Amino acid sequence: MTTATQTAAPVRVKPRSAWTPSQIILTLLGAAVSAVFLAPLAWALFTSLKSETEAVEVPPHWLPKLWTGQAWKAIFETGNLTNWFVNSLVVSVCVTTVVLFVSALAGYGFARTEFRGKGALMGLVMTGLMVSPAVLGVPLFTTVQQMGMVDTYWGMILPQCAPAAMVYILYKFFQGIPRELEEAAFIDGAGRWRVFFTIVLPLSRPSLAAVGIFTFIASWNNFLWPYMVTNNPDLMTMPNGIATVMNSYGIQWAQLMAGGLMAGLPLIIVFVFFQRQIVAGVAHTGLAGQ
Repeated sequence: MTTATQTAAPVRVKPRSAWTPSQIILTLLGAAVSAVFLAPLAWALFTSLKSETEAVEVPPHWLPKLWTGQAWKAIFETGNLTNWFVNSLVVSVCVTTVVLFVSALAGYGFARTEFRGKGALMGLVMTGLMVSPAVLGVPLFTTVQQMGMVDTYWGMILPQCAPAAMVYILYKFFQGIPRELEEAAFIDGAGRWRVFFTIVLPLSRPSLAAVGIFTFIASWNNFLWPYMVTNNPDLMTMPNGIATVMNSYGIQWAQLMAGGLMAGLPLIIVFVFFQRQIVAGVAHTGLAGQ
């Protein structure tokens, strides 16, 4: 009986290729752009760790001479951060839920059903993309006032629940779903509603995620409409509440920066945990330039 002895061939390690000039330029450009976007956050953080006197010194300086958490302590003691946060969360979640439901139904209706006046109605919806929300502030406020919804959650929520852009995004996505899938379900006896909830919506998760995330961010950052429709301090959202961080000497800049960081923290968390859904949603919707 013979035994064959095999010698293992040496493993060749491929040397790392040197960076090309284009890679170096792109890396430096990316670092510069990142620094531009991170600089305001760094400035806000360093300012929030200064005393109020140091925060208004001229000329300003980046790093605090005396590091202190006085502004953070004051914003929690004097400001009603808990109520502001809860109000923003309630309004943003409700707006996002209603927008997803309404936009999905409207987009699917435009993409899959034929009815008289469809083109004119679609054109009317698209005109909403050309009208600034600020222009609609006065008529919307008059309507909300007549309905008795001033200083209520519904007064802040309902006027934000019909964005034409979200209807158009889902409309374009639904048009790209093969009709054969729905026709096969119809042949098997499924109705329109069952097809919509069991076939169309599961296939639309990337687009629905993108619409939901963009709507949540826009509603969370909305300052003008909640400011117009409520005067009750207990109903203020985060942007409105932070704007009230003042005393008899003027704006408290260190506290303002601390509050701004607190308001932006949920959005940073949303982006960190849902960045894949954002990218996938942009790639599957009209936001990619399709």
